[in-house]
Amino acid sequence: MLDTNGYRRGSPYRVNGSDWCPVSPQPFPTRVVLLAGPSGSGKSSLAARTGLPVLRLDDFYKEDGDPTLPVVPGSADTDWDSPASWDADAAVAAIVELCRTGRTSVPVYDIATSTRVGTELLDVERTPLFVAEGIFAADIVARCQEHGVLADALCLRGRPSTTFRRRFLRDLREGRKSVPLLLRRGWRLMRAERSIVARQAALGAHPCDKAEALGRLAAAAAGRCRAPAVRQAA
Repeated sequence: MLDTNGYRRGSPYRVNGSDWCPVSPQPFPTRVVLLAGPSGSGKSSLAARTGLPVLRLDDFYKEDGDPTLPVVPGSADTDWDSPASWDADAAVAAIVELCRTGRTSVPVYDIATSTRVGTELLDVERTPLFVAEGIFAADIVARCQEHGVLADALCLRGRPSTTFRRRFLRDLREGRKSVPLLLRRGWRLMRAERSIVARQAALGAHPCDKAEALGRLAAAAAGRCRAPAVRQAA
């Protein structure tokens, strides 16, 4: 659980990120921290460490057979790492409803079969802050800020080789896809990891390691974030 001094209780990390947070100016009962980063970067484990309610943005993937699903160039594989494979509108709607009412209905997605297998009610119990984590979280930073619900936006980064190993072992353990597909995807993502982080940073997610992320989450929980200057279109 996070405390208000910028670090996790029981953790050696003390990072104060209060001057960095791109908080939305309008008051809402609840706000969201968007947690992005490459697949396998540790988003889910970090979100769980905070003790805050968590919205799994990967549950908003489109289902297999959707005609709008993209494919990997030069391959028959569906490109599950493209934002076009994900329902951003539904994800934003769920976030806004959580911030306004404290609860919303969310899909339950089975990655192994690429299908939605049900829905569940997510109730954040009027907490002032929750985490929405997923590989496409950075793609909705601007929209969440426009709705006035954004507390912060982070992008976890690390060594591409470490991310590759963590991602492959997780996907293999959970039986997410076939081994050949996992290897093809993993190799492709490892080579692209630095550009993935750069793209998410350009979308407004602050690149950081886990220690800094915990500090910024603590700052957001304590309400020490400052509203950023709004970028004007050229």
